[in-house]
Amino acid sequence: MSEIKCIGIMTSGNDAPGMNCAIRAVTRSAIYNGWRVKAVRRGYKGLIDGEIVEFQTQNVSNILQFGGTILKSSPSKEFLTEEGRKIAYENVKREGIDALVVIGGVGTIHGARIFAQEYDIPCIAIPATIDNNLCGTDTTIGYDTALNTIMQCVDKIRDTATSHERLFFVEVMGDDAGFLALNGAIASGCEEAIIPSVQVQEDQLANFIKNGFRKTKSSSIVLVAASEETGGALQYAERAKQEYPELDVRVSILGHQQRGGHPTAHDRIIASRMGNASIEALRKGLRNVMIGIDNDEIVYVPFSRAVRATREIDHALLDILHNVSI
Repeated sequence: MSEIKCIGIMTSGNDAPGMNCAIRAVTRSAIYNGWRVKAVRRGYKGLIDGEIVEFQTQNVSNILQFGGTILKSSPSKEFLTEEGRKIAYENVKREGIDALVVIGGVGTIHGARIFAQEYDIPCIAIPATIDNNLCGTDTTIGYDTALNTIMQCVDKIRDTATSHERLFFVEVMGDDAGFLALNGAIASGCEEAIIPSVQVQEDQLANFIKNGFRKTKSSSIVLVAASEETGGALQYAERAKQEYPELDVRVSILGHQQRGGHPTAHDRIIASRMGNASIEALRKGLRNVMIGIDNDEIVYVPFSRAVRATREIDHALLDILHNVSI
């Protein structure tokens, strides 16, 4: 591989709080090492359309406190084709980019993996997704901020639930992983979390009602992971109304506010660490790996491992939830 003199940086897929921190860290770490930085706007779409500009250190000043991504993100059906990726590669070579750092989730890393297989260009991925569903890393950028947003929202919902002695089903994001629902339920003192990996094995609603809804409480809140497997909060609320008409049931769908907001200190720190580590990885000659954190240490995870089957939930956390919510 030829010596790296210029890197490209881009964000793709759904935004996550802390992406800007990672952009800042990658840019400044690269410049510190004497490399040029080309920023790709609008993800893989921008890579095909040639939306590429050079970044200096001042381009990333005063951005780490903001959510979203200053580089924007757009879906690209064209990048799914060989023709689209060929155009993207031609733009990469024309801009003199020797390596790519991509920031995003499962789809983003899938794209980088295919691109790296087809063309001889090193790709490093930084995991940024509120779903926390990538293998090989204990946490992803944005997850902690989203978890705190859920906790704050549920705390407010608890006020009205208690005032009216209601059962609330609160729907949260998380794809098919369920990490936000489970850990959000523990953090906010919910009575139950309905998550994909569990609901197919047992009837969580029936168990929840059977085990004593409102025996000792003036309100109950159930977090439901939004997925095809669970059916979402609306389905569970409708079923509860039909099977338990004596209950006063309400639904709250938190939606996209979970992706927004100022990143927490934790997300800012791991984004900065991962951003710096992506440049260190390239300096070491590594390619086609995702930056991860394992037991608070930086690790390099092959793309093939990072995007394999979804990370499994620690079912011991469900026991904790049930034990402390009686």
